[in-house]
Amino acid sequence: MIVAGTVGYAILGFGFVDALYQTVTTITTVGFREVHPLSTVGELFTIVLILVGVGTALYAFGIVLEALIEGHLRQQLRRRRMDRQIRQMTGHFIICGGGRVGRAAVLYLDALGKQVVVVDQDPACLLGLDYPTLLGDVTDDDILQAAGIGHAYGLIAALNTDANNVYVTLSSRALRPDLVIIARARTEDSKSKLLRAGANRAVNPQLIGGQRMAAFALHPHVAEFLDVVMHDETPRDFGSTAIPAEPSRPGPMTGVRGTPAVISSALSTTTPHPMRSRQLRPISFTNRITMA
Repeated sequence: MIVAGTVGYAILGFGFVDALYQTVTTITTVGFREVHPLSTVGELFTIVLILVGVGTALYAFGIVLEALIEGHLRQQLRRRRMDRQIRQMTGHFIICGGGRVGRAAVLYLDALGKQVVVVDQDPACLLGLDYPTLLGDVTDDDILQAAGIGHAYGLIAALNTDANNVYVTLSSRALRPDLVIIARARTEDSKSKLLRAGANRAVNPQLIGGQRMAAFALHPHVAEFLDVVMHDETPRDFGSTAIPAEPSRPGPMTGVRGTPAVISSALSTTTPHPMRSRQLRPISFTNRITMA
């Protein structure tokens, strides 16, 4: 408006400084006198400038007030704070998809103290998540970069379609050849495609769920033990340890060649499981096997 008013008064014969001064005093309605006497055309132009200028100022004030009332400003500040937090993350996990599978992965990783970033293009899938989130199409490389793929440890592709999971896997592998990628496969046929696309593992949640249900039906006690070890609601952090080589000797699980190693596992819990009638006692076992 200031530029338009200055140009208008300059056309009416005002100098640049006088035109700028007249425009500012007119738009701000401070009531100072005219720099030069105005003709009828100048008076009409001033009337239009006042109406448009005041109307624009009131509209801008209304937008600012709406942002303050509805929390838009608070959301913008939260978004900036979240973006800064994501930029500072190192060794985190990117969860592509905020659906049921993605949320389950987020809860598990968070319980183990891992940092996560959830990315989804549907705002409804990000509601209620008290974690760093990013709204956008995860198949876009710019969104992956904004999620910190350059300094992330792993990525879980849990989108609703196998095509999107394949695309995300390809893009992620191209951006980070050393990234750990776990992809969701909705069908058995898509598992091989995801692996060829660069995923370290392809998982079919429906298949795993059905197999667990069948295992409980056939071997309830064994399945319950394995379920507590691997799939209990209490997250457990598993790892691997290198075993120094030692001279081969016969043992309960010794093979015909290779270096023997000791594999040990321990489980101890005092939290009742919903499917157990009694608490499990601490369990430990050790087996010696030969690594081929």
